[in-house]
Amino acid sequence: MPHSLYLGSDLVKARLRDYDIQHPSTTASGVLQRGNESEQRPSTVSATPSSSEEDAKLYRPSLQAITSCLSFSIWELAISLFTFALFVNSAILIVAGSSLYALPSSATSNADLFAVHSLLSTTLAPVAATIFALALLLSGSSAGIVCTMAGQIVSEGQIRWRVRPWVRRLATRAIAIVPSIIIAAAVGREGLSAALNATQVVLSVVLPVATAPLIWFCARADIMRVVVAPGEVAGAGTQGHETEDGGCRTVVMRNHWAWTALALVIWLLITTMNAALIVLLALGKE
Repeated sequence: MPHSLYLGSDLVKARLRDYDIQHPSTTASGVLQRGNESEQRPSTVSATPSSSEEDAKLYRPSLQAITSCLSFSIWELAISLFTFALFVNSAILIVAGSSLYALPSSATSNADLFAVHSLLSTTLAPVAATIFALALLLSGSSAGIVCTMAGQIVSEGQIRWRVRPWVRRLATRAIAIVPSIIIAAAVGREGLSAALNATQVVLSVVLPVATAPLIWFCARADIMRVVVAPGEVAGAGTQGHETEDGGCRTVVMRNHWAWTALALVIWLLITTMNAALIVLLALGKE
């Protein structure tokens, strides 16, 4: 999901600061940065993080914190994707294929969520349909939380629009729930199914737009580089290579060209599929 990219990028900032707090003897002093100028100052990382906006702007994580959190995030994603997500999605496909395969195509070709609930109830057991509905409820709640937090990150970091937490939660929940209530009251099940399909199409189309800058930025050495503070040791597990830039030691951590090429191939595949989806929708085909 596009909004998950924003959320994941923001959540790691707390891990970086916590690492520097927990390892004050192994990381160099914090770096204060104002505009394009930077200066070294003694230990700016406090065990009690300041809540001021200025302090948040000045803090720059150490190289060891970046390396440690990067490795942790890679393992976290790999484990979650290849264990929980893989088995859950595989279970969905296996159960659906084994239980709905023998049904006539007229009963499954245009089945919406309501029809799938009825099919599971009749072909497997009523409890299967109940579990299906509960899973949808929990996934919807989870997606709502992610969207709310991602909206907060974008509004505060890019638009610099800050409101009270209860106002933000009320606004985001209203935007998510009120249209569904209106659609359900106006056009019923068919309208809700159409709205759900439309939201999935929009998310699918937005995904290449959100990932293209990510691929581009991660391939650039002038962006993906870390200034190494005096006395700071990169460490054996550091990814990237050191260079000299205007007398300052920097570690370039851009993606290898092979990973960039693989990301571009996947991006082109997703973009092509989205273009085909838009064309099919315009032609009235599903």
